[in-house]
Amino acid sequence: MRPTALATAVSGAGLLAVGLSGCASAADAGTIASGAAPASAPVSSSSVPSGTTFKDGTYSDLGRYTSPGGASAVAVTLTLKQGVVTALEVVPKAENPTASGYESRFASGVGGTVIGKPITALNVTVVSGSSLTSQGFDAAIAAIEAKAAA
Repeated sequence: MRPTALATAVSGAGLLAVGLSGCASAADAGTIASGAAPASAPVSSSSVPSGTTFKDGTYSDLGRYTSPGGASAVAVTLTLKQGVVTALEVVPKAENPTASGYESRFASGVGGTVIGKPITALNVTVVSGSSLTSQGFDAAIAAIEAKAAA
């Protein structure tokens, strides 16, 4: 009976490794098309009052956060159409190599989480293994919401 349990555990670990392997790859930050693969973060809150309308357009802000390596930031540019995110670009700004790696992975995965969603529904927590970068992203989104509010 132990070999069966071990085989199940090994096979489950293999599935976990396969499932996570796409999250760990580093990629250059850039514009993320609406066909991007989904990332692993839920979306769920807003910093503006319910019922707020937003002006269509492209908006940018710098989202700052603190990592174990010190202060860092991500530059966020997004396009809104009727309050829905239609395009997104996240540019890593970290000087620390470790933070830069997390930011790059975040930038390559966040589009699948936010494109096609109302800006008021965005509250990214973890994308591609990066939990601290999302704090900077969420700060930028809050500032963009304020800029775009009609």
